[in-house]
Amino acid sequence: MSKSKELNISSERLEYLNSMRIRRISTTVTQIFILLVFFILWEFLARFGFIDPFITSQPTRIVKTIINLYNEGQLFHHIAVTCLETFTGFLSGTILGTVIAVILWWSEFLSEVSEPYLVVLNSLPKIALGPIFIVWFGAGTTSIIVIALAVSLIVTILEVLNGFSSTDEEQIKLLKTFGANRLQTFTKVVFPSNLPVIINSLKINVGLSWVGVIVGEFLVSKAGLGYLIVYGGQVFRLDLVMASVVILCIAAGLMYKAVVILQKLLVKNHTKI
Repeated sequence: MSKSKELNISSERLEYLNSMRIRRISTTVTQIFILLVFFILWEFLARFGFIDPFITSQPTRIVKTIINLYNEGQLFHHIAVTCLETFTGFLSGTILGTVIAVILWWSEFLSEVSEPYLVVLNSLPKIALGPIFIVWFGAGTTSIIVIALAVSLIVTILEVLNGFSSTDEEQIKLLKTFGANRLQTFTKVVFPSNLPVIINSLKINVGLSWVGVIVGEFLVSKAGLGYLIVYGGQVFRLDLVMASVVILCIAAGLMYKAVVILQKLLVKNHTKI
């Protein structure tokens, strides 16, 4: 009897899951279709002279450029340099920003004192500080990572701190009535309820870290995708520029997908708990 009940309930659940699966598949297929149409149209317009392939390049020339970079042994070297710089800036910006947000949430006095400085620093174009970082940290990888860190740090602090401050007051009051201290309040309510906020800051930092690294490589670099873009522009090799941009898009998309997978794992583990 109980087995038949489970079957009846699971059939409704199964129908819902099937509809969600079909929707996900149709969304993915549509996204791939749009991308294919874009590249086919781009190739068609360039091949038949509607646009100048020297200025806009074209998919087939981009593929040839990527193959040439691979044959020359440069492709994975430049990708690895940029990805390492981006991941380091991304990770350090997220961790440091979250830690500072915790400290500011812990001390209302520090939070109030730092608020105007955070607002000003957030509105300041951090890229303008690039030359200063180069003088301070030298013309190398460290400066590029620091630029990426500077771009993402303040945004992370403000995003996570706002989430901590917006935690349900009733839950906090309930814990306090049971004698919970500040640390217990943070570990039991504030941090767990703001995991989605931290994940959202990770998603934001994906884009910001790539922006910081590429700008840093524009200013000072001897390798990396940003270096290839600058070099290609200087010698009018637009195929190299567009190939680097395409690789950047793929790498950023994969990094964002990794964050989404992490989010699903955290949500799954959280629901089990």
